[in-house]
Amino acid sequence: MFAPKNLRLTSLALAAALALAGCHNEAPKAEDVRPVRALKIAADNVDVNAEFAGEVRPRVESRLGFQVGGKITSRKVDVGTVVRKGQVLMQLDPQDLKLGEAQSLAALRAAETNRDLAKAELKRYMELHEKAFISRAVLDAKVSAFKSAQAQVDQAQAALRGSANQARYATLASDINGVVTSVNAEVGQVVAAGTPVVQVAAAGEKEIVIGIPEDKVDQLRKLEDVTVRLWANPNEALHGKIREISPIADPQTRTYTVKVSVPDAPADVKLGMTANVQFTSRTETPQIRVPLTALFQDHNRSAVWVVDKGVVALVPVQVGGTVGNEILLTSGVKPGQTVVTAGVNQLKPGQKVKILGVDVPAPTAAPASVTAAAGEGAR
Repeated sequence: MFAPKNLRLTSLALAAALALAGCHNEAPKAEDVRPVRALKIAADNVDVNAEFAGEVRPRVESRLGFQVGGKITSRKVDVGTVVRKGQVLMQLDPQDLKLGEAQSLAALRAAETNRDLAKAELKRYMELHEKAFISRAVLDAKVSAFKSAQAQVDQAQAALRGSANQARYATLASDINGVVTSVNAEVGQVVAAGTPVVQVAAAGEKEIVIGIPEDKVDQLRKLEDVTVRLWANPNEALHGKIREISPIADPQTRTYTVKVSVPDAPADVKLGMTANVQFTSRTETPQIRVPLTALFQDHNRSAVWVVDKGVVALVPVQVGGTVGNEILLTSGVKPGQTVVTAGVNQLKPGQKVKILGVDVPAPTAAPASVTAAAGEGAR
């Protein structure tokens, strides 16, 4: 009759033992590992590193127009047409100009006739004067008439040459080898003298046109190391040279137009392409740069978190200045170390971290071949 009671006591004792055992076998606490972004630092001697986007344009681009007014009767080219020097681009109706040339020719013939008559009379009067049949005053009058007739002939000849030029001006020809970049008039349109109707870009040297802010003008004016990279081929670096800096800011963008010539541009550099122009200068000693986000203030001193074998350590550094969104570090770290660039305020010494990405800085210096070619300064 006491068996059930003993059984209950036994069950309670077993449950208590199991509960006590469970208290001693709790799950281990998860280790605190912070995710961060980091940068593998490197040192170089690049002092100024500014990059601007621009457009490939020809160094010489002519806006051609007729030297006389008239109605366009023929258009020989389209946009993109490759033209040679002397090739016909457009023509005007030459009828009125030819009539003017014929009128000038007739005036010349009349002037020559009057001159010949004055010359014959002068000869007769000279013979009469030798025989003392006429006075010297009458002979002088005939000499003056002959000179006047000769001047009229000279005037008529000049007018004829001008009319002949006017007739030739009815044909618009290219004065350079190049490519047509714009056509601003069509057949049937009446244009005035000097109105641009065709735009031709000269074949040869190309340049990159960019706009720079006013605080960079004086700084970039002195640089000689200019590298151009096309958006279509960013791996190929071309040597550039500052050719012209506008003295006046653009009224819309408030930037200063800079033209960077590319003397040795390959044939695959086409007009209108997008290009990046990078300006660099060099210091005597290499410098270490890190993003501003990597800087940590520890009791009024600057420091950075250095990652070593997955653990961070706070390292004091000396800041030498700022360049854009980067700071220059003069001491405290060495090239090859990994520095935390995001999440610095959530760390503590000895903290284990998980690096989400290690950024290797792209080389900012131009290739050796490009640097060696930078021998001429900005003009």
